[in-house]
Amino acid sequence: MTKPFPAIAILEFSDIPAGLFATDAMLKKAPIAFIQTGTITEGRFLTLIGGSTASVAESYEEGLLWGGPSIWDHVFLPDVHTDIFNAVFHQTRMKGNLAIAVLESDSVSLTIQALEKALKGTGIHLIEVRLADAGLAGKGVAIVEGELYDVEEAMHIAESWIAHAGKTATWKILSQPHDALVRQLAEGTRFSANPGLKLEGETVS
Repeated sequence: MTKPFPAIAILEFSDIPAGLFATDAMLKKAPIAFIQTGTITEGRFLTLIGGSTASVAESYEEGLLWGGPSIWDHVFLPDVHTDIFNAVFHQTRMKGNLAIAVLESDSVSLTIQALEKALKGTGIHLIEVRLADAGLAGKGVAIVEGELYDVEEAMHIAESWIAHAGKTATWKILSQPHDALVRQLAEGTRFSANPGLKLEGETVS
């Protein structure tokens, strides 16, 4: 999918009233092209905006101004990697027959920043990114695929970026994932939305 706009920004607020107030100010400040906003786990409020680099930058700065001490974390990507755009908007597909890595951190914004660095520094492909949705306790989670050496390098880049910000990341690499797991991941990692998969295993004792 071609990006309809170049820039995105994410602001996480520690309380809902401040998040709503700042988001209203952001919308009034600049003519952004897209917004998604709402509550996330741990009582936080998340706002994602997209549009031209100039409009998103102006709106983002307004959000930081009015969010003040309620800003939990934030990120502005003036030329977001296409894989991040597609994953955020659920437009990505697995290629298969590649190594897989899963990355987790306790900050949505840091996860996105780390992925941006990893994607631009290696040949990995982003399969899925989840932004603090239900069941994640405010965490950011991403799944990538690629040649093993690329996946390993990507995880080291991401971990280093997150550590530099004073946070921790956890990750694991599946060098040769089972085909059944690959087929499940192709449907996404949300258990409630993932259809079951019949296997050729034993059914009686």
